[in-house]
Amino acid sequence: MPCERKPMRYGHSEGHTDVCFDEKGKCILTCGSDGDVRIWESLDDDDPKSINVGEKAYSLTLKNGKLVTAVSNNTVQIHTFPDGDPDGILTRFTATANHVTFNHSGTRVAAGSSDFLVKVVEVADSSQQKTLRGHDAPVLSVNFDPKEEFLASSSCDGSVAVWNIDEQVQVTSWNVLQKSSDVTNAKSLCRLAWQPQSGKLLAVPVETSVHLYERNTWSLVSSLSDDLITQAINVVLWSPCGRFLAAGTIGGYLTIWDVGTKLCVERQKHEKGYTVCGMAWHPSGGQIAYTDTEGCLSLLDGLATTSHSTTSATPQQHASSTKVKESKETKDYDDLFDEDDGRFLDEEASESPVKKSAVGEDEDDDDDDLMPATGRPRHRSSFLDDDDNSQDAGSVALDGLGAADDASSALQPLGPSAGAAVTRPMYQGPLPTPPQRPFQPGSTPTHLMHRFMVWNSVGIVRGYNDEQDNAIDVEFHDTAVHHAMHLTNALGHTMADLSQEAVLLACTSTDELASKLQCLHFSSWDTNKEWMLDLPKGEDARALCLGQGWAAVGTSALLVRLFSVGGVQREVFSLPGPVVCMAGHGEQLLIAFHRGTGFDGDQALGVQLLQLGGRKRQVIQGEPLPLSRKSYLAWLGFTAEGTPCCIDSEGVVRLLNRSLGNTWTPVCNTRDHCKGKSDHYWVVGIHENPQQLRCIPCKGSRFPPTLPRPAVGILPFNLPLCQVATEKGQMEEQYWRSVLFQNHYGFLSSSGYEIDEEGQSQAHKEQQELLMKMFALSCKLEREFRCVELAEMMTHSVLTLAIRYASRSRRMGLAQRLGQLALEKANQEQPPQHQEEEEEPNYTSRHAGQSRSRTPQQSRREEQEEEEEDEEETQEEQMDTEEVAESRKPRVNPFKKGSASPERASPKTVSTASKDARVNPFKMSGPAKQSASPAGRAASVLDTMTTANRKPAASATTGSKQSKSPVLKPLVPRPKSKTQATLLQMSSRTASKKQEKPQQEVEERGKVEEPATERLKQAQEATSSPSAADNQENRRPKTGFQLWLEENRKSILADTPDLEETDIIKEAMGRFRTLSAEDRLSWTERARGDAGEVKKRKREEEEGREEGDEGRQQEETSAKKKKPLDTSAKLSAFAFNKN
Repeated sequence: MPCERKPMRYGHSEGHTDVCFDEKGKCILTCGSDGDVRIWESLDDDDPKSINVGEKAYSLTLKNGKLVTAVSNNTVQIHTFPDGDPDGILTRFTATANHVTFNHSGTRVAAGSSDFLVKVVEVADSSQQKTLRGHDAPVLSVNFDPKEEFLASSSCDGSVAVWNIDEQVQVTSWNVLQKSSDVTNAKSLCRLAWQPQSGKLLAVPVETSVHLYERNTWSLVSSLSDDLITQAINVVLWSPCGRFLAAGTIGGYLTIWDVGTKLCVERQKHEKGYTVCGMAWHPSGGQIAYTDTEGCLSLLDGLATTSHSTTSATPQQHASSTKVKESKETKDYDDLFDEDDGRFLDEEASESPVKKSAVGEDEDDDDDDLMPATGRPRHRSSFLDDDDNSQDAGSVALDGLGAADDASSALQPLGPSAGAAVTRPMYQGPLPTPPQRPFQPGSTPTHLMHRFMVWNSVGIVRGYNDEQDNAIDVEFHDTAVHHAMHLTNALGHTMADLSQEAVLLACTSTDELASKLQCLHFSSWDTNKEWMLDLPKGEDARALCLGQGWAAVGTSALLVRLFSVGGVQREVFSLPGPVVCMAGHGEQLLIAFHRGTGFDGDQALGVQLLQLGGRKRQVIQGEPLPLSRKSYLAWLGFTAEGTPCCIDSEGVVRLLNRSLGNTWTPVCNTRDHCKGKSDHYWVVGIHENPQQLRCIPCKGSRFPPTLPRPAVGILPFNLPLCQVATEKGQMEEQYWRSVLFQNHYGFLSSSGYEIDEEGQSQAHKEQQELLMKMFALSCKLEREFRCVELAEMMTHSVLTLAIRYASRSRRMGLAQRLGQLALEKANQEQPPQHQEEEEEPNYTSRHAGQSRSRTPQQSRREEQEEEEEDEEETQEEQMDTEEVAESRKPRVNPFKKGSASPERASPKTVSTASKDARVNPFKMSGPAKQSASPAGRAASVLDTMTTANRKPAASATTGSKQSKSPVLKPLVPRPKSKTQATLLQMSSRTASKKQEKPQQEVEERGKVEEPATERLKQAQEATSSPSAADNQENRRPKTGFQLWLEENRKSILADTPDLEETDIIKEAMGRFRTLSAEDRLSWTERARGDAGEVKKRKREEEEGREEGDEGRQQEETSAKKKKPLDTSAKLSAFAFNKN
C-alpha cells in the first residue's frame, strides 16, 4: 500500500487539534486550541473558511449538515454546515467536554467530559438525553456501535467500557489503560473505533498495540502491533471498507494494518515527530487526514485500501496471475490492463493519477512496505495535489458497494457471481490532470468576501462582498496618476485590471443578465469617462487585461476580443484552447491557454505573445509554456521593462529570453526563501533594473489577507547554475544573469522607447569585468582552452587586456591565439569599404576642420601607414627573441594587433616617439612607423602598448609627462576600420596645428600638380615656418610605401585615369603587395635613410633660422648641395626624369 505523505501545513495555534471529513469527502474540517473550526477545500487551500466556536475547541464531528463541537466553556454546540451559523447548545457539563461523536444515522450525539459523565443526546430534540454514569475519572473518548446498540468509552481511570444505550447500563469493561488524573496528564487519548457497518470488532489502543474485541462475546480475539512503534498509540481508525486499521502514535508514527492478515501494510513517520492527536479517513478510502499537537494538518494520499491481501485471492486467481506474469514477453495491448480482471468490484477507484510508486525498484528491500507476497503484483497508486486547480481523484469512487455484515465476510473473496458481473479490464496507465481554472494574475480567490481583485505595479483593486457592502476600492501607488476611487459593485464584478489609463472590470453572466465589461477611462480628456458592453449570450468573460490604449478580454467561446481604451471594438481572434490568464504591457499582449490535456499532474499550457503596435505580429505562436512538474500557473505578466514572465505554483520564476529564440529561463525559486513548507511568496511585480522580485511573504498560506495591509518584500534573482558555491560558479551566474537582464535594452530601443544608456553601459562594463575575472581564474587553473572560450565573448578593449595578462603570465602561446582571435573578430566586424569611404570625410572635416580637397590626401597617408604597419607586423611575427623591455632588445610580438584594436598600438619604440625629430609638415607622412628590420623593431609586448598610449597624449597635451606603466587607450566611438581609427588619431594631431592650416591648405593644393623635384624644394623651404617647427615632433618620416607611391603615381594614373584619390591608394596598395619581400624591404631601407638625412638637414636649418631671409636661403641651398646622395632627392629626380 504505497502512499504519499504530504507536507505538514499550518492550521491552528499550538495545542490539541481534531480533524474530520464531510460526508462526501469534499472538505476537511479541523479545530484547535485557538477556538476556530476551519473548513479546508483541500490541503493547499490558502484561505480556509474559519468559524469561531469558543475560546478552545477540543473535538468536532459532522453529519447531515450539522457541525457539533466540544468547547472549553463546558458546552457542546451545534453550527450549520457549511455556513457556520450557530444553531444552539446541544448539552452542558460541569466540566470540559473532551470528545464528541455522531452515530451512524446522524440522529444522536455522544459526548464525554471531565466530570466523569457520558451523555447521549438526540439532535432533533436536545432535551432527550441519556446519561451514562460509571467512570471514576475524566472520559477520554466515546464511539457509537454502527448498529447503534452499544456505546464504547475510555476513561482516565484506566478502563474501557461498553454501554447499552437504551438500558443505560454498562455491559462490560476492561482495565487495560494506564490511570491518570486528567486528560492533560493521560498517556494516551485512547480514541476507540468500531468496525464500520458490521460493528463486529472494537479496536482499543493499549500502549503500543491495538486490541481487537469481538462483539457480544467481548473477548480479545486479536492484537495488532509493529516493531517500530515504541510509544503509546493515541488514535485508531478503521477504513471505510472495514478491512484496514490505522493508528497514530505519540511518537508521530502512522501505521496501517491489514486486519485479516495482521500484517503492517504501510508505515509513515511525521516529518517532525510530533504527536498525532487527530485522524480521519476519507469516505472513499484514498486518504487519511491527520493533525498533531502543534496545530498542523497533513494527508496520507494514494492509499489503496481494498483487496491487497492473500486471503482475498483464490488459488485459481493466483494461478492465472502467475501465468500472466510468465507470459509478459508477449507485449500486446493486454499489458495495459490489470492481470486480474475479476477483481475490479473489490477495488475502490481511489487511485489518483499523479504519482506512481516504483514497485519494481524497491519492492524487495523496502522495509516500510511489508505487503505479503501474493504472487500478484501490487497496483500502482499515486497522489494528486489537492489545490485550488485540481480535484481529489480519490473522491471518484464506485457507488453501490455494500459492506459485509461481519468481519469474516469482509475478508472473504468475491463469489463467482460477483466476478462475472464485471468483465471489463481496468486501466493502469497515467490518468489525465484536471485542467487549471482561469484566473487573474495578482488576484486572490473569488470566494473570499474581502479579496484583492488585482495588485500590480500601478495600484491595488480590492473587492468587498459582505452583508454591509458590495464595493470595489481602487488605490494607486502613485497618487499623481489618479486619486483613490470607491466604486459600487452592483453587477458583481469578479475580474479587474488596472493601468495608467483605465480600470477594467468584468462579471460573469447569470440567468437574467449577460456577461458585462465595464471600463473607467479616468485618463480621458472628455467628461464621459465610463463605458460598458455586453458580451453575446452564452459567452462569459474568463480573463482580461489592459495595455497602452487597448483592452483585451478572453471569453468562454475561445475568443479574444480587443477594444480601444475608449470603447471601440477592434480585432477578434480565436484561441487554440480555453484561456487561463492574460497580461498586457505597452503594445504587448500575453495569453496563456490550455493547449491540451495534461497527465500525471502536469498542466499542458500554451502561450501566445502578440505585438499590437503599428506593425502587428505574433511573436510567440502558441508554444508550450514550461512549468515545474505537478504544478500549475500561478502568475503571468511582464516585468516593469516589458519582458514576459511567469511563475508556477512551485515558486519557480521564469523570464523570456529574447536573445535565445524566445525561450524561458528560470531566474528565481521563491521556495528557497521560505522558512516553512506551508509558507509562500505572493508576487506583485518584477523589475529588471534593478534586479528585484517584489512579493509578499505569506505565513501558512499562498496569498495574503487584505487587512492588515501586507508588507512587500524584495527577493534577489539567482540562475540555477551548477556549483554556484564556487568562485567560478558565482561569476558565471552573475555574468549570465546580467546578460539575460540586459536583453530588454535591445527590445526597448527597437520598439522606439528611450532607454537608460548609463545603466546599459554600466551593465556592459560589469559583464566585461566578470569575463576578465573568469579569464584570470582560468589562467591560474591552467585552462587555456577555457581562456580562449571566454575571450570570444570579450570586447576589443577587454580582449587586449586579456592578451596583456596572458603575456605577463608567461603564456605566450595563449597570447598568440588571443591575438589571432582579435584579428578574426576585427575582420568579421569590418563593414563594407564603401561605407568607410563615405564616413571618412565626415570624421576629417569634423575633427580637423579642413576643406574637402585635403581629405583624399589624409586618406592616402593613413592607408599608406596602415599598409606599412601590416607589412612590418608580418615580418615581426617571424622573429623569436626574449622579452626584455628595459634594454630594448629585439623580441617577437606574440600577437598581431587587430585592425580594429582599440589600442591603436604602434610597433614604434618610446625613444622614437619622444625625440625632437622635425618633419616636413607637407611631406606625405602619417603616424610614425618603425622600419621592419629585426634590429630596429626593438620592443616588447608591454613596450608596444606603452608607446601606443603616449602618442595621442603627446599630441593632445604637449609637454605632459607620460606614465611608464601601460595604460589601455579607451575605445574610440565605432572604430569601423583601420582607416577610420587612424583618421581619429590624425584628427587629434591636426587639431593642435590650427595656426598653420591656411598655409598647409595652400601648399597642399599646389603640391598635387607640381613635379617631384619642386615638391622637395617646397618641403625644404617650409621648414622655416615657425608654426611647423613648433609641431614638427608630431610628424613622422616617409615609409617605403610612400616612396614607392610617389614614383609610381603617374603610371597608375596612366593606366586608370578616372580613379579618385582613395581608389589610387587602394590600387597602389594592391601593386605594392605584389612586390617580393626583398623589394619591399629595399623600399623600407630607402625610407629609413631618407628619414636620417631629413633629421640632419633640419638641425642645420634650425641653427640658421635666426639669420635673415637671404642667409636662410643660402643655408638651405648649401645644405642641398652637401647632400648629393640624398635618397629622396634621387628618387624624386628619377621619377621626374622618367616622366
